[in-house]
Amino acid sequence: MPEYEFVDVYVPRGVSRKEATRLLTDHAEYGHWELHRLSLMRDGSRKVRLRRRIIRQARATW
Repeated sequence: MPEYEFVDVYVPRGVSRKEATRLLTDHAEYGHWELHRLSLMRDGSRKVRLRRRIIRQARATW
């Protein structure tokens, strides 16, 4: 079963959809994050949860 780490990103109400898309694209491209959940709040702000897989290396035995 894969393990993930999560980060929450808050996008304020005044940020346009285009700017929010660019922000999330940068996170995905440079930080290897993927969209896990997006919540649109009543005031127009967005709460975004991003995740990325944790890759654990097996110990080398000699």
